[in-house]
Amino acid sequence: MAVGVTVGSITDELGAPSFVHSFFSTVSAHCEPDGWGSRFPHLMKELYQGRLKHRNALLALGELRQAKAALSSLPPSAVVWEIENRQSKPPWGNNVAAEVTNLGNYFVSSAGRDVFSILEEALTASAAEQHDAILQ
Repeated sequence: MAVGVTVGSITDELGAPSFVHSFFSTVSAHCEPDGWGSRFPHLMKELYQGRLKHRNALLALGELRQAKAALSSLPPSAVVWEIENRQSKPPWGNNVAAEVTNLGNYFVSSAGRDVFSILEEALTASAAEQHDAILQ
């Protein structure tokens, strides 16, 4: 079963639970030297845990943009599949599409959309519509 992000009545699918965990693991491993949620608490401790209050959506959006900027300077081979087991690799290994040039564009949803873009749209909608963002 796929994980999606829901704001109001709109849900956008992200992908398998392991893929979504890899996205957040990669963000934390490369952007949070002091541990999960230490730099991006709204993304990592609220949204990843299942619910981001709409009043924190713009803060989370800023965190998301910082994460993308940081990850854009890292090669696809630096992906972290599981932060709990840094030796684990994605099922496809290093065999990624030619258009994947860095970790900022590595994560593509099961529907073929950029995960950063999906989350940016969801967080923007959460703030504008005053609906919490739900990850499930």
